[in-house]
Amino acid sequence: MNNYETVFILTPVLSEAQSKEAVDKFKKLIKKGAKLSHNESWGLKRLAYPIQKKSTGFYYLFEFEAEGDFLKNFEVELKRDEKVMRFLTIKMNNDHLKYSVKRRDKMSDKIKA
Repeated sequence: MNNYETVFILTPVLSEAQSKEAVDKFKKLIKKGAKLSHNESWGLKRLAYPIQKKSTGFYYLFEFEAEGDFLKNFEVELKRDEKVMRFLTIKMNNDHLKYSVKRRDKMSDKIKA
């Protein structure tokens, strides 16, 4: 099993309920064929360049453990969904995993304070 990180951008014209519905759909899809280790909502952010004539988007991050064949099907679902403007999936190496855990711990310390 490999560790992956997917960041995707949802279109900003969605209501909060529609956005939550799309994210839940992808969570369920990951939980079916992989192990979801972490997910974050980064909120509405400005894009570096316009995509589909939009200058903002809702950013989400998923970290999961899966086999390579699962990843192919997951990315097909991301491509098919009209709510997703862009996505990027990368395979995490050991250094990336350590950094990710360290960043999460740092964020949780800020929330506790």
